[in-house]
Amino acid sequence: MAQVTNTFDSYDAVGIREDLSDIITNISPEETPFYTKCRKTTARNTLVEWQTDSLRSSAANAHLEGDETSFDAVTATVRLNNATQIFKNAVVIADTDEGLDKAGRASEIAYTTLKIAKEQKLDIEKALFDSNAKVNTNGSARELAGVPAWLTSNTDFGANEGADPTGDGTDTRTDETTTLRAFDQDRFDTVMQSIWENGGNPDTVYLSAFQMNKALAFSGNNNQRSNVQAGDERVIKSLAVYVTPWGTVEFLPSRENRSRDVLIIQDDMWEVATLRPTKNIELAKTGDATKRQVVTELTLCAKNEAANGGVFDCTTS
Repeated sequence: MAQVTNTFDSYDAVGIREDLSDIITNISPEETPFYTKCRKTTARNTLVEWQTDSLRSSAANAHLEGDETSFDAVTATVRLNNATQIFKNAVVIADTDEGLDKAGRASEIAYTTLKIAKEQKLDIEKALFDSNAKVNTNGSARELAGVPAWLTSNTDFGANEGADPTGDGTDTRTDETTTLRAFDQDRFDTVMQSIWENGGNPDTVYLSAFQMNKALAFSGNNNQRSNVQAGDERVIKSLAVYVTPWGTVEFLPSRENRSRDVLIIQDDMWEVATLRPTKNIELAKTGDATKRQVVTELTLCAKNEAANGGVFDCTTS
């Protein structure tokens, strides 16, 4: 069909009011499961220290009546530490902007400050999961050692370049580059057994979406996959809890840990020590603009790494 000649339509009109929704849609993920589940404590120094200890292996223990007593060798505790890391984000908004009638928010400075606070929380989660060594050197930005830098007792990794770190946060894992291996049930169960033998009771497995799909292929009646629920015809494909002879763990997909790492965590063996809780601070005005910054300072404490483990150097595609 053709439009009648000289028809005045909406494309010719001047002064049509805009139709702009008053809702701002943001679906970016903001969950921080590990940071949320970690115990919280207060730091009193930029270097947070703690001690770990362990029992000797069991041995035969029988003695004669009246036998002279011999004394056991005493092993000192292990003293560990991690550096607090400063997380800082800031925005500056021209004051003119506060007088404008905007859709979706009453105040630009309030909206953007809340946004960077959420982004900073994601940065913290990423730092906790990073294979990163601590930095505590004068003149350098302090950095905390993430979870992979502590794990040595119960690990499965590549057989070529792959190697555990020292385990005190001073260095990182050595990543396998030659031959990555698929994450599977055998590798996972082996690490779970090792954790149990060392006295650990892990609660949560943090893994990427790709590795979660590998876990869905685990065999066993604990994993009820692709079953149709009678009545509502729902198809269920999930693995919320995995039951093994070595303990029961929850599989929790995480967007911030490295996809090549599957971390098996005993939640109460990790603490986040906060020196400066998250604070929204207004900075001094130096012109016709408002400045605000969000600052958090904290570190990660590995209370006893032997209660945890990891399957490393996994294929990611």
